[in-house]
Amino acid sequence: MDALDAAGAKAWRLQDDMQHWRSCIYAEPMQEKDARFADPAAAEALNGRRMKSDKQLGLVTRDKPGAFDFLMRGIFAHAVLHRFSPAPIPDKQQMIDTIAALEAGTPWLLYLDVTGHFRALNTTDEHIIGNLRIAVRGEIASAEAYVGIQAAENEAMMALHYRQFLGGWLEHLRSGNMAVFVPDAEKTEQENDYIPKIRDWQHE
Repeated sequence: MDALDAAGAKAWRLQDDMQHWRSCIYAEPMQEKDARFADPAAAEALNGRRMKSDKQLGLVTRDKPGAFDFLMRGIFAHAVLHRFSPAPIPDKQQMIDTIAALEAGTPWLLYLDVTGHFRALNTTDEHIIGNLRIAVRGEIASAEAYVGIQAAENEAMMALHYRQFLGGWLEHLRSGNMAVFVPDAEKTEQENDYIPKIRDWQHE
């Protein structure tokens, strides 16, 4: 768990006593006494919280974000994912199968989890903001043109969606950030450009 100021100039890393924070470079490799969260629920409790400086602890948790904290003024805690093994390449057919199985009329969020598998989340039942199961997220869709068998049979759209998710996956790997948005269609590279970059990405 890292904390970052609004300017991105200062960062801190929570320590394994779950109280002290050390100065760090945001998303830098883990050190011996850095805190590790194996349970996403435990990390979600701290993720996004507002922080304040403390002379002895480095930082302390203040309170829950307020209505205007989307501006990210001040210091906030951010969950950063650290990987200690090579990252998988998301499977295109698995994405297509996931989309094909969705029922139109429900607002679905297609996303990649931290294992590189495509999942769908019903946004009427589950939260998106702060959900640490979401590594890379697409747009919410409910129409037959975007979910269900009809959408899955649209080869051009599936090819574009896959490239977008590969781009988001690469950004997620490089930054360690969660809930990375897929890039805009016009900013995507070719599939054959992304695959080698994902394979060449180095874990800690």
